[in-house]
Amino acid sequence: MGALRLVQGQREELLQALCLGGSVEGLESVMDLLLAWGLLAWEDYQGLSVPGQALSSRVRGLLDLVCIKGESACGLLLAACSRVFPEARRAALSLGGCEPPQEGGEAGPMPAAQALRSRRPLLVRSLRRGISAALRALLQSGDFTTCDCEEVQLLLYTPSQQARRLLDLVQSKGESAATILLQHIQKSEGSPSAPEKEEHPAECLLYQKKLKSSLSAQSHFLSTYGGMGNLSLDDIYTEALLEVAQGSGEAQQPLGLEDILGQAGTLNEEADTVLVSGEAGCGKSTMLQRLLQLWARGAALQDYLFLFSFNCRQLSAEEREVSLRDLLFTQCCWPDRGQDTIFQYILDHPHKVLFTFDGVDEFRLGFSDVHRVCCPTQCAPVPMLLFNLLQGSLMKGMRKVATSRPVAVTPALKKYLRKEVLLKGFSTEGIDCFIRKHHGNPSVANHVLEALQSNTALFCLCHIPVFCWIVSQCSGELLGGGRSPQTTTDIYLMVLQHFFQRCSSSRARLGSDWVQERVGTVMRLGRVAMGGLRSSCFVFSGAELQRYGVTEEDICTGFLIHTKDHSSPESRHYEFRHVTMQCFFAALFIVLNNDIGSSTIQSLFYPQHQQESVLAKVCFGPCLSAGSPKRGAQEAERLNLEITATFVCGLLSQRHRKLLLQACPAPTLDRKCRQVVRALSKGMQRHFKSIPQPIQGEKKSMHAMPEFVWLIKCIYEMQDVAVAKDALARLEVEHLKLTYCNIGPVECTALAYVLQHLRTSVGLQLDNNSVADVGVEQLLPCLEICHSIYLRHNNISDEGIRKLIDKAIQCENLQKIGLFNNKLTDACTKYFAELLKRKQHFLSLRLGNNYLTAEGAEQLAEGLRSNRSLQFLGLWGNKVRDRGAVALAQALQDSPSLVWLSLVDNGIGNAGACALAELIRSSKTLEDLWLTKNCITREGVEYLLRALEENTTVKSVWLRGNELSPEEVEEVIQRDSRVVF
Repeated sequence: MGALRLVQGQREELLQALCLGGSVEGLESVMDLLLAWGLLAWEDYQGLSVPGQALSSRVRGLLDLVCIKGESACGLLLAACSRVFPEARRAALSLGGCEPPQEGGEAGPMPAAQALRSRRPLLVRSLRRGISAALRALLQSGDFTTCDCEEVQLLLYTPSQQARRLLDLVQSKGESAATILLQHIQKSEGSPSAPEKEEHPAECLLYQKKLKSSLSAQSHFLSTYGGMGNLSLDDIYTEALLEVAQGSGEAQQPLGLEDILGQAGTLNEEADTVLVSGEAGCGKSTMLQRLLQLWARGAALQDYLFLFSFNCRQLSAEEREVSLRDLLFTQCCWPDRGQDTIFQYILDHPHKVLFTFDGVDEFRLGFSDVHRVCCPTQCAPVPMLLFNLLQGSLMKGMRKVATSRPVAVTPALKKYLRKEVLLKGFSTEGIDCFIRKHHGNPSVANHVLEALQSNTALFCLCHIPVFCWIVSQCSGELLGGGRSPQTTTDIYLMVLQHFFQRCSSSRARLGSDWVQERVGTVMRLGRVAMGGLRSSCFVFSGAELQRYGVTEEDICTGFLIHTKDHSSPESRHYEFRHVTMQCFFAALFIVLNNDIGSSTIQSLFYPQHQQESVLAKVCFGPCLSAGSPKRGAQEAERLNLEITATFVCGLLSQRHRKLLLQACPAPTLDRKCRQVVRALSKGMQRHFKSIPQPIQGEKKSMHAMPEFVWLIKCIYEMQDVAVAKDALARLEVEHLKLTYCNIGPVECTALAYVLQHLRTSVGLQLDNNSVADVGVEQLLPCLEICHSIYLRHNNISDEGIRKLIDKAIQCENLQKIGLFNNKLTDACTKYFAELLKRKQHFLSLRLGNNYLTAEGAEQLAEGLRSNRSLQFLGLWGNKVRDRGAVALAQALQDSPSLVWLSLVDNGIGNAGACALAELIRSSKTLEDLWLTKNCITREGVEYLLRALEENTTVKSVWLRGNELSPEEVEEVIQRDSRVVF
């Protein structure tokens, strides 16, 4: 079949393949090749790269263009797809046998601008790790301005996208800029091709082949959640949000998988360990599995000859002392020959080896750097060996990637980290993509998505991949009528019912008494789960299960899955499908067990005060050895107990009382419910008592800690308004600060449910979290009690602002909004303009470090003209330039209230300064004007000085970082001390 017919016949399949995961990387990689091969003219490429255009529209545009160009163009498109798509995706399509044009056949030297196009795929890969250096070279040559550099390094772009934006901009600058860039790349590369010619021993190459084959087989099916349904990783994998952790000193930007090992976010150049942290269920294991799969296929991380992958949950069960050699060859892949040669190569070339450790927080012993192991042949306990690998005492120079929950990472480990990357779960687009991949039937997928969109609380939970998987897996229960899930407990009860239905001998739906029928299984598995949490044990031998009375029928329900154990391959070992599933069964055991009293409930909510709690005596028995975990393990245990306590609260909700009465008498449920409510009340009071008295003249504020957020989530799980009201009855603060508390959409749902019952209005500060647009929507119910809301650095876009402002206009109390460092563009300024027109008591609007231009400033000015109350306006770090500054200054000239205005770093020149000088002349209230880091020269400063001569109310005009010489700065200061540099 001809290439044109192949493209036309597979249009929908190609569209889905190029839009996979909601990432533009696949499409842009294909376009790079087509541009290099000359199929796309520069005008074609620009037409397919219009900012703001939907990914699906861009793909359709490319397919249309290629079909118009004819048979040969379609052949090149299929050849490009064959190069870019992974093997599994290629196998699902018919891409023909089209060959790309031969490279390197040009006669004579090639113009630099043409070379940028013909070598584009290689240049993108080369530039992604050296964007900053390339921009410096172009700045020094005079071909780029500071504004050009900022345009390339927008926070919205991944490193690959930044490389492409750089090439596009250089292309538009002409031959001179293209020559400078090519010279810089050649100079920076030096002779990096030499290592590629390095001869590797034949034994190493054979071992690499076996290792890749082994990892490819292991990563073919989704292993997380027990590989439910044998889902191909290619078919189900959906990209989650990756971000450099706070504290790296770098601007936040999205990362791709390969960027985990890149330079972005590096804190310690001397360290070798990269930590990927994320909450339970956010997709850490699946992400690592994808990384292994890409290496095994030769699609990523090809700088590493060997990649060794370890599961810390399984390593934790290893009781023997082992050497590094044992760890590599027995736990990963045994070499068929040449073991000594291979091991010596690893020791001599640590930079060619990559280790991955999944779940370092699941070790029974906490991280410690007291005991040193430096010899690779020395035998030592596995935890000690691992910790010395992570800190670099053993195999220094070998790169390691480890995953963990954030709170379980102790300072003892953090000081050995090269960098930390945060995994934040699915975006809204990711949820859509995952559901559609999970359900081959588009009709079913549409029904599931409609059900989610009609239930915003459930939709929020689906941002956490494990919940998204559960909801998708239990679509029959979700769509089968009945009460729609609202809480985490609702979801896990739904999966409990789903698994029991699946193993039922009858195909008929389970009866209403299904808990009573299965209470024996629930209690036996619950005892196992609780015992494991007590000792930080997640892998259980068959003998241990027998001691707990677990039957083969219990195992067949599917909650426990078989796991590999290299230390004793002759015996079978088991683990729960996910740590959250283990916590859920532990919670069921606590709620349904008549013998558990108040001390057990207290030990859940105050684990730090229960060194040897009654949990050990009542729940665990002698089945597992406890040991004495160190701090890292204690943190992990505490996190698991918090998850368990959250489930206990949810199970004791009135929503589930009828269900649980089948297995537990009403007096027992009532007693435990009272104990939980009392524990929650005490926990909240402990926080309130720690609130310091305010300094005279300042507002009384409370800086909440993560434990406070957890208590709020527990209250939400109970779904009891009386409990929520009682919890906040004694909270009397004017400002509630919840910064750096890892608050996402799920936490926003709980916060809004509880905080809406505050008796007095409060300022709510949620800076530096992961609220996003969906979280903003969940916060709306509590906006009525907020006199101010601060959402700096929360990945909020224009759509979130639309919802926020629609509600804010109706809220009488709300007077201040702060949205510094989000993803706001000119499209959102019409909403703020409407807010300013309609709220004549609104005081403060801070929109710094977003993506606003002159167009947005002009739209905002429309609202400012009508507003008579605004005192503080912050627009620093945008790009309103002179045109926007003029519009804002003119709109504010008649303001009777403006006190403070910041236009720092906005590309403002003399024309803007002239307009702002007129604002100074006319304003009777303005006190501070910030114009730092702009483009104002001595001429523009003169306008401001003359205006200051006519205004005595202005206290300061900040001008540091403008275009003045030291002599001019000194002269200006002498004329008016209110001008600050």
